[in-house]
Amino acid sequence: MRLGSARRRLVLAARLAVSWRPTGARLRGLLRSIVTSFLALGGMLWILPGLHSSGPASVLVLAAVVVGVGAVLRPVLVAVVTLFGALGLLLAGVLTQAIVLDVALSVAPGVNSGPFRDVLLASWLVAAIAAVVNWVFDVGSDDAFLGRVLGHSARVARLEPRSTAREPGVLIVQIDGLGQDVLRQAITAGAVPTISRWLRTGSHRLRGWHTGAPATTPAGQAVLLYGDTHQVPGFRWYEKPTGRLMVANRSRDAAEIERRLSDGRGLLADGGVSLANLFSGDAPVRLLTMSDPRLSVRERRQVGDYVASWSGLPRAVVLMLGEMITELQQGRRQRHRNVQPRVSRLSEFVVLRAVTTVLLRNLAVSLLADHLVAGAPVLYVDFVDYDEVAHHAGPSRPEAIRTLDGIDRVLRLLEQLTEAVHRDYELVVLSDHGQALGATFRQQCGRSLEEVVAELTEAGESAQPATGDGAADEHPVERWGPANLLLTGAARRVRGGRAARRLLRSRTTQDGAGASITLGPGRHDPARPPDRPVVASGGSLAHVYLPGIAGRATEEQIRQAHPRLLDGLRRHRQIGLVLVRAADGSLRALGCGGWREVTPAGATGGEGDDPLAPYGPAAARALAQLDTRAHVGDLVLLGRYDPEIGETTAFEELVGSHGGLGGGQENAVLITPSSWLVPGHPAEQLDGPGVHRLLLSRLIELGLRKGPGE
Repeated sequence: MRLGSARRRLVLAARLAVSWRPTGARLRGLLRSIVTSFLALGGMLWILPGLHSSGPASVLVLAAVVVGVGAVLRPVLVAVVTLFGALGLLLAGVLTQAIVLDVALSVAPGVNSGPFRDVLLASWLVAAIAAVVNWVFDVGSDDAFLGRVLGHSARVARLEPRSTAREPGVLIVQIDGLGQDVLRQAITAGAVPTISRWLRTGSHRLRGWHTGAPATTPAGQAVLLYGDTHQVPGFRWYEKPTGRLMVANRSRDAAEIERRLSDGRGLLADGGVSLANLFSGDAPVRLLTMSDPRLSVRERRQVGDYVASWSGLPRAVVLMLGEMITELQQGRRQRHRNVQPRVSRLSEFVVLRAVTTVLLRNLAVSLLADHLVAGAPVLYVDFVDYDEVAHHAGPSRPEAIRTLDGIDRVLRLLEQLTEAVHRDYELVVLSDHGQALGATFRQQCGRSLEEVVAELTEAGESAQPATGDGAADEHPVERWGPANLLLTGAARRVRGGRAARRLLRSRTTQDGAGASITLGPGRHDPARPPDRPVVASGGSLAHVYLPGIAGRATEEQIRQAHPRLLDGLRRHRQIGLVLVRAADGSLRALGCGGWREVTPAGATGGEGDDPLAPYGPAAARALAQLDTRAHVGDLVLLGRYDPEIGETTAFEELVGSHGGLGGGQENAVLITPSSWLVPGHPAEQLDGPGVHRLLLSRLIELGLRKGPGE
């Protein structure tokens, strides 16, 4: 058995060594090795009396010779890790560099090697220093990570010949917040070479899908995982019957939303794995999932292995510090160049970006790899890196595109991994919504939407939250989701959770599944007078609730209770339209210069300018569908959209926003293998239920999902 495992690892090592190709990251590693060797050699020549050089130039030549010879052996790196693990990488590095340095000292010009014992001592000293430095960097690289995972797969999975038929599987990767226009821009800019190769070679095809409103992650995952288009009216909303403010990335609220969505037969119900999602899709295995962040004994062991390894937490901390420095520098550059529009990128986002783009992503990839190796039939993972950065930098700006490059490298790693495990996985890439650029409501008019509503309803000072926490207007609660997810999972199951809960007692709430840690705005439902208007916004979409009016308020009731409210909002220059229901049941979109009746077939009737026109021909249908959702506001507001420059107004303090319509935020991405039969013309967009049906039918076709009646 041991011989068989060793043979499989040897085959994997040979395969990886042959497939190794130089990349930008690897060339940067080569330059780093030259600098490391130059410093180590200079120190060695200065310390040891028996060795001499003619100057820094000769030392640099010697360092280049050492690294050049080592570069020839570089493809062996992954093979070594596959065979012997991270410790083997360190020992092999010391031995290899010692031999290379012995040869280099004898042939490099301008260096007198001296007695053999000095050469031997110098070679081992420099080799040890350089190998340790390079090991710290290389052990957490993509190459070493892939080698470690494949080494593990050789021990637990069967490595079969290519001609042998393998069981099918599906891996679904969600790139949170990625719009069609940004993806095409990234492809032409060369920022996503893996996706570009798939599309150019014809192995995959790109289709768009229209999210409608709300264009948010909760609504997107509700339809993708459950086929539901009725339970989620936004990222947060107010429920009049209970007086409860729901926030989708608050664990206890996510659990309640999933309870409403689920009939027990979600997309992942038959043996699936849900990883880093808001909802589980009824997957039996739920990892870092907001609706159920608990970790089983096996997952706790996997997290422990990740934390304990050099490719885990220690390296993640170093990379997080680098990401924080990068964020500070990029924010400073935007301020120095006076890039407009922009928002502040200081305070907590500096840390939250590092948590999202390094710690959560690396942990998710590690857990995902383990379950691919174990042969899970279908897996669904959400990477939120791009969405987080795009919110604060802008969806198409260099910082956000650079984040896509990191996710593309993850896709390449997963592609390599799926080639070595015993299932024949089909890779699907999709997004839940896009993003739109634009200055915020407060930036453009000096006040928040909640303050404007308070003035128009004559609520005065009573409109301010009594607790100062959880205001339902401009505070971007979405940014805190990844941190809350990690902390809640740790507090519930991981050793030391009680200490974490005690430390964060003021941020901890209880629900049916245990303790939930919620940092940032929205961690408590603020006390409010029973007749105080409630504004629940998400991006460029806002719901306004009037608790003093029972049920869904009509236009006539609103005008009677608050005579200034409707006209004040519809005439506000940063509000594109106001959606309201009339007493006869009809739905009206009110704008500054006119109004239209909204129906599922389109806009009809009305007078004056059409307020729906800037949002495109699908706007009426999207708003009519939004009106059918539970707990929709008495009034629904869309931020103003300028089609000439493609910018929208967000009600939160985010320069990149989503939730409403306009600017590409409702145009999501779907990339499927070319063998999939996608209904409709390639130029046509699917809707959310259409994407859900497509995924479900493919799982049934592959035998990974029970069909109707089974």
